[in-house]
Amino acid sequence: MQDYELLALETSDTGCILPVKAKPAARSNGFSGVFNGCLKVSVTTAPEKGKANKAIIKLLAKSLEVAPKVILLVSGETASEKRFLIQELSVEQVRQRIAEL
Repeated sequence: MQDYELLALETSDTGCILPVKAKPAARSNGFSGVFNGCLKVSVTTAPEKGKANKAIIKLLAKSLEVAPKVILLVSGETASEKRFLIQELSVEQVRQRIAEL
């Protein structure tokens, strides 16, 4: 992904905060670049009762090679722009792993 350097990652006491632009009910699961500092994430799950958020966490966990339990939604539960805390990974580690996707 060529735009990964534009991600507005933030350092947290326990890891890295990753801003996400979510697209639920998409045709496929995946990443489609960076928009306004956010990683664009598409999931096929509909946005009902937090199901899309859980699908995003599962996709991020698999892609970043971490357990889903270390990824927490910190803001944007019902919004398209969300912020996820990736515990146990630094900003540099998250940026590197996203660049390798």
